[in-house]
Amino acid sequence: MHQTNQFDLLKSRRFLPLFITQSLGAFNDNLFKNALLVMITFHGLSAAGLSANALVNAAAGIFILPFFLFSSFAGQLAEKYDKARVAQWVKLLEIVIMLAAGIGFWQKDAVILMSCLFMMGVHSALFGPLKYSILPQYLKDQELLGGNGLIEMGTFVAILLGQIAGTIIIQHQPHGESLIIWACLAVAILGWISSRSMPAAPAPVKDLKINWNVFSETWQIIKHVKENKTVFNSLLGISWFWFFGAVYLTQLPSLSKNILGGDASVYTLLVALFSIGVGLGSVLCEKLSGRKVELGLVPFGSLGLSFFGIDLFFAIGQPASAHYSLSEFISLASHWRIMADIGFMGVFGGLFIVPLYALVQIRTEKEFTSRAIAANNILNSLFMVIAAGISITLLNSGISIRGLLLIVALMNIGVSIYIYTLIPEFMMRFLVWIMTHTLYRVRHQGLDNIPETGPCVLVCNHVSFMDAMIIAGAIRRPVRFVMDHRIFKIPVLNFIFRTAGAIPIAPMREDPNMKEQAFNKVAEYLNDGEIICIFPEGKITHTGEINTFKPGIDEIIKRTPVPVVPIALQGLWGSFFSRKDGAAMMKMPRSIWAKIGFTVGEPIPAKLASRQSLEKQVRALRADWK
Repeated sequence: MHQTNQFDLLKSRRFLPLFITQSLGAFNDNLFKNALLVMITFHGLSAAGLSANALVNAAAGIFILPFFLFSSFAGQLAEKYDKARVAQWVKLLEIVIMLAAGIGFWQKDAVILMSCLFMMGVHSALFGPLKYSILPQYLKDQELLGGNGLIEMGTFVAILLGQIAGTIIIQHQPHGESLIIWACLAVAILGWISSRSMPAAPAPVKDLKINWNVFSETWQIIKHVKENKTVFNSLLGISWFWFFGAVYLTQLPSLSKNILGGDASVYTLLVALFSIGVGLGSVLCEKLSGRKVELGLVPFGSLGLSFFGIDLFFAIGQPASAHYSLSEFISLASHWRIMADIGFMGVFGGLFIVPLYALVQIRTEKEFTSRAIAANNILNSLFMVIAAGISITLLNSGISIRGLLLIVALMNIGVSIYIYTLIPEFMMRFLVWIMTHTLYRVRHQGLDNIPETGPCVLVCNHVSFMDAMIIAGAIRRPVRFVMDHRIFKIPVLNFIFRTAGAIPIAPMREDPNMKEQAFNKVAEYLNDGEIICIFPEGKITHTGEINTFKPGIDEIIKRTPVPVVPIALQGLWGSFFSRKDGAAMMKMPRSIWAKIGFTVGEPIPAKLASRQSLEKQVRALRADWK
């Protein structure tokens, strides 16, 4: 039986035309740009008396500049008009640019080609906010992570193939210029054709009045995004990845040639490893997170970036005394560690960036999503410019390329700690993800019974100290737990519970005031449309059997009548965190990565829910698997 996964989106008209259009655009950007850079570097193309090195650096700045100038306008455009129609307009612009570029290649005119490079930057700046903000309109919430992963994979693979194709085609003399003209134009036309198959994506804010002052609009957009701390810090995290990636990718040519002793094919190999790694990490996100936006992958990704970045410093060693072709480079075992480090940095980069994009899409107001992505593009460009400035400064001060890469890997640790201090939710989700994915293999059943929106109460049997972690790790929405105040105070778990907004409770005879405060907080959360989870037994089982449900659940339903969803945990009795054979966490673990069950029943209307009927439902769901 086929199990639904993100690659099914490639069979859907909701996604495939967008995927093809975006990938062809990224491919053409790099096809054109690399052909131009090869002409400057190897074929003597020049302008204004600038050296080849100066013109290459100028080209990088010319391509980035439109992201500063036009991203705010692009964000407004994607909010005011149907996004599919805007995509078609942008692709028509690409065809016009490639026609002009054809004249530039034919006449070998650097001024025309540099102008077209600027316009391709405009094309990408206009398409950027559209491609990410259209995903929430095309996809369901549970498809967003997979969709973002495929877009990232397609983008990085297209960039890589465009770089390779641009280099190969333009060097096919004496017809390189003619071939590149037809290649760029053909790709642009194919992109326009694919954009015409994109389904309509109605404008979120049809009456939006466009602000033509790009500087004031840019400031207003960033100011608005800053009001949502989670979204703004996610954008900073994405921009930091582009800073990190820009430093490494910019230094790869010199690293390949001057330190590793490789030729151009070795450089291409290292770029390919990084790009393919990002693509692989991007599509792995859905597999590792169970088709939900799992913020715990973000710290996991940042740890991997730093670990393999630091290891790359030690793997590189001293500059090579020999010169290697691609086959000679690969044949040396000492180079395998370098290739693995670069590839794994790409993988963990994908794990880092994809959940952040999905989080921005989910947590931003629907009528502002395009402009939030525009703010992201502006910040990305700024961080890339800063990366270039810092790299130049450090290299000119005598720091080696190897040392520069180590400094950035160490900086990544500091930046990550700073971001996770600002938003503890990232680290909380990381701890939950690590705990639930290293200790257990969870078989989920009935997850779709949990409402996507609106308030509800989850009731579950209480088997171990890990119950709340497993529930939090399985459910896509944030869950507010009502739990015994003694469990709430357990070290490490206390950080997770506090960050997740858990509610400590005590029995009436022990602390009546705490109990009353807990019920008031539950009512507040439910009135705000959130999910509450309660363990109605009131304690962790000592026998493995489900204890009688306490009256507290009836009190909650009476105060705030909302649907109640029964849940059963299976297979946890006898685990390290249960009370079988003695106190929990005071015996040898039974096993790691043990198979357990998580079964969700259908929602029960408040008027039909009682502690007796709910207990019966949970017992039935658990069945004989303790």
